[in-house]
Amino acid sequence: MTRGLIVVDVQNDFCEGGSLPVTGGIAVAGKVAALLAGDHGYDAVVATKDHHVDPGDHWSIEPDYVDSWPVHCEVGTPGEDFRAELDPARFDEVFRKGRHEAAYSGFEGRSPDDASLAGWLRERGVDAVDVVGIATDHCVRATVLDAVAEGFTTTVLLDLCAGVAPESTENALAAMREAGARLA
Repeated sequence: MTRGLIVVDVQNDFCEGGSLPVTGGIAVAGKVAALLAGDHGYDAVVATKDHHVDPGDHWSIEPDYVDSWPVHCEVGTPGEDFRAELDPARFDEVFRKGRHEAAYSGFEGRSPDDASLAGWLRERGVDAVDVVGIATDHCVRATVLDAVAEGFTTTVLLDLCAGVAPESTENALAAMREAGARLA
């Protein structure tokens, strides 16, 4: 098997101190950085990034935290940047999502060369992926479900993820397991 790592949205706005913080986000950034600093054994390492210019109703001054959210990961702001712990040079490619719309799954993103995540992985012979990042119950969940639907053998590395809330995280884990993802 050729294995890839997908690092989901480990950005300033999703970590403590950001506009839409997830408790444990900074710790996840540190753990992912430590994994990538060593001999990790992955054939490909990619990252996804929320990358909003004007996503319409996805942003709201009165967010419902279901379909609308505070302004986050706005292009050109420090909130859109990866956490300082992560060295972007460790990523073989970055897939940006949500420029003018809501986007949760990394599989909705595009590379700077306009490649899809699924296509990019397949071109490199990747057939299995490990998924890590923020937030377990939103973008990690959506990315994992799409990875499974795209036919990739998919594992979620739980100690390298952070979720928003216990109940929604448990529901996300159940959905990922039911779809066929392995939780490790």
